[in-house]
Formats: sequence, structure tokens, C-alpha cells
Amino acid sequence: MKIILDMNIPEAWGDFLRDAGYEAIHWSRIGDIRADDDAIVAWAREHGHVIFTHDLDFGSLLFTTNATAPSVL
Repeated sequence: MKIILDMNIPEAWGDFLRDAGYEAIHWSRIGDIRADDDAIVAWAREHGHVIFTHDLDFGSLLFTTNATAPSVL
């Protein structure tokens, strides 16, 4: 599983997830730290990543756009 960590998730989670065998990267390493949720969703969809976040807006964003991907944790 490939996981993108949202800005509200500590980067240390990336180390933990990689040690557990997941491909994980923090958004701050690949995107603009001020990017909106739409940009993160688009990147995750394009690259086949699941979004790990504390932000409850992602579920609403996916629901209102009838998106089938990406998944959100």
C-alpha cells in the first residue's frame, strides 16, 4: 500500500509506516505545504496513494464529487 501523509500528520509516522513495510511519504516532501485538499486528492489519485489525515474534510470532498479514489484513513 502506498500512503501519502497529510500536513497534519507528523513526519515520524512515515518512518513507522515504512518500517512496517508500507510505501509512505509526507506531503511536505513532494508538494506545496500550503496546497489545498483538492491538490492532495489529485496527487494521491494520480499516483495511487491512500491519504492518511486528521482532516475530516477529505471524506466530504470525495463524497460531494462522487470520487471513487483515493481512499482516506
